Amino acid sequence: MKKSVIMILAAFLVSASLPAFSQQTPEEKVICNLAAQNCLKSADILQKRIKKLNSEVKKGTNTYSAEDLKKLEQKLQETKDLLDKIEGKAPAK
Repeated sequence: MKKSVIMILAAFLVSASLPAFSQQTPEEKVICNLAAQNCLKSADILQKRIKKLNSEVKKGTNTYSAEDLKKLEQKLQETKDLLDKIEGKAPAK
């Protein structure tokens, strides 16, 4: 899924940067709009997941073992990195 999202974003960015944007066929415009909507939906889903993971991480060792907490933090970072890729930002390190 990561690769397909990146490919769709790349296609969207290339098509958006063309000076003859208005010369696109109606089918191409629909494809660009669908790609943009899919990226927005993916970003919304990832933001919700980040909020959920943050709330779980905040529960700390009272609720989770150290190993489980580390896994949650890793999932949180992976989700943040994926959101950064969708938004076109460099992943935080």
